[in-house]
Amino acid sequence: MGRASGRVLATKGSASRSASWGWGPAVRGEPMNQQCLVGWGPAVPGELTNRRSAMVNPSGLTHVYVGAAARIPGALGGIFRQTVGSDHWELLGKGLPERADVQAIIIHPTDPNVIFAGSQDGPYRSRDRGASWEKLPFPDSGLEVWSILIHPRDPQTMYLGTSPVAVYRSDNGGDSWRKLPGVNSPGRVKMGFPCRVTRLAIDPTYPDEIYAGLEVDGVLRSRDRGETWEDVGHDLVKLAERPHLKSRIASDTENEGMLDSHALTVSSAQPGTVFLAVRMGLFRSADRGKTWEDMEIGRFSPLTYARDVQVSPHDSRTLVAALSPAARSKDGSLYRSDDLGQTWRRIDHGIKAESTMMAVSLHPRDPDQVYSVARQGQVFGTRDGGRSWKEWRLPEKVQDIYAVACG
Repeated sequence: MGRASGRVLATKGSASRSASWGWGPAVRGEPMNQQCLVGWGPAVPGELTNRRSAMVNPSGLTHVYVGAAARIPGALGGIFRQTVGSDHWELLGKGLPERADVQAIIIHPTDPNVIFAGSQDGPYRSRDRGASWEKLPFPDSGLEVWSILIHPRDPQTMYLGTSPVAVYRSDNGGDSWRKLPGVNSPGRVKMGFPCRVTRLAIDPTYPDEIYAGLEVDGVLRSRDRGETWEDVGHDLVKLAERPHLKSRIASDTENEGMLDSHALTVSSAQPGTVFLAVRMGLFRSADRGKTWEDMEIGRFSPLTYARDVQVSPHDSRTLVAALSPAARSKDGSLYRSDDLGQTWRRIDHGIKAESTMMAVSLHPRDPDQVYSVARQGQVFGTRDGGRSWKEWRLPEKVQDIYAVACG
């Protein structure tokens, strides 16, 4: 039995003081994103296959979706939805598991009515902005879905990452899936939970190249649409030899912190360059993962535990990162770079995260809208380009937020 759909949860929203930061223009020769690219990926010419694919949103409404897990006894998981302009959250449940652990949410790039979610029971799809859900046919059972990616040029092609480690591809918009060969965890770190694919990313300039971030085992790369894979985490292990980059919590190796991959992304402004968020900070590879360098986020932020990093869909030189002290903490913040990570500044002024900042979502059509989530139930957002921020709280039983999407 699924939960009743559309239960309204009243929440308190609090406006915060001003903090001005508008998005800059797109890089020269790169049009502003008018096609609502997947999630908040970079905009490049030819992202979609034809003009007919341009975003159509007749209602003009924006919704914010938050995914949470219920792994702690008594906790509340599932998918929460808010319509922009309202302070109410709905707990969506029609068609979802009774107890849903939702680690991934993504909105279709050309039809915002269609949403995909990754759960402990496989992938789900909604065709009505979350009011109802259908479980998608999936070849294997017992897998948690941790990441979902839609191809930037062909939205019929999708990729999905799981725990234990595996990657699946759909060539028909999620109607069927095939497990891709050769996706294996290198086995460098043994944790108390199975290794998982926490993020998938495509290089928009070389769209056959896919990267998979593993928690906890580094990064994998495919150069042929996922048919073959290789380990590109060797240099992360070398970096872990530096004293300040050693970290061990639940394994027998001090490589653990550098291989604790949470998010990765690629910008069209710097083809072949991968940006990676791990426990020890933000890192960059300018050679498709062969070597990695520390972006030294500690020069700009007292918080260095990196949980998310995203490229702005409105300016491919702009990155936004979610930073905190640790996986379980009482603080968190958002930082922005306008120069592909050379410098950073805090942008979420006037609000206070009371737990780890887990994820950020940049609106694909409206550069003034940015949303982020803290692990234990706080949702933050700006709808005026950062001049003011607002906080909404989900019910107290929400203790493990993993995902946020808007569109």
